[in-house]
Amino acid sequence: MPRAAFRRRKLSLTSLIDVIFWLLLFFMLSSTFSQYAEVDLATAGAGHGAVSGTPPIFLQLRQDSLRVNAQEVPFDALAGALAPLIEGETRALVSTGVQVTSQRLTDLLIALRGVPGLSVQVLVPS
Repeated sequence: MPRAAFRRRKLSLTSLIDVIFWLLLFFMLSSTFSQYAEVDLATAGAGHGAVSGTPPIFLQLRQDSLRVNAQEVPFDALAGALAPLIEGETRALVSTGVQVTSQRLTDLLIALRGVPGLSVQVLVPS
C-alpha cells in the first residue's frame, strides 16, 4: 500500500492579522494619555542654606489635618494662612505623618507652588 505524499498547506495569515489588530485596539483603549505634573522636591538635608533672615514656616501634614506653625488650617484656606507669614523670600518646611499618602503630599506641594515668595523643603525622617 503506497503512502500518500505529504503536502504542506499554505498558512493563512488572516487570523494572525486579526489577532494583532485586536491586541492593538485593546492596548490603545486601555492605556491612558493623561499628562502627569512634575513637582520640584527639595529635602531639608540637601544643603540649602537659609533663604533669608526670616524664620521658616513649619507645615505638619497629617492624613486628616494640616497645621501651619502648630495652628490647624483647612486645606483650602492654606494660601490665606500663609500670606501674613511670608516676608520676602521665606522657607517652608513640610513634615509628614506616617499615614500620609503621596497623593496628599503632592496636592500640598502643588498648592504651595502657587504661593509667591515661598521656598518649600520636605523634611525626611532619619
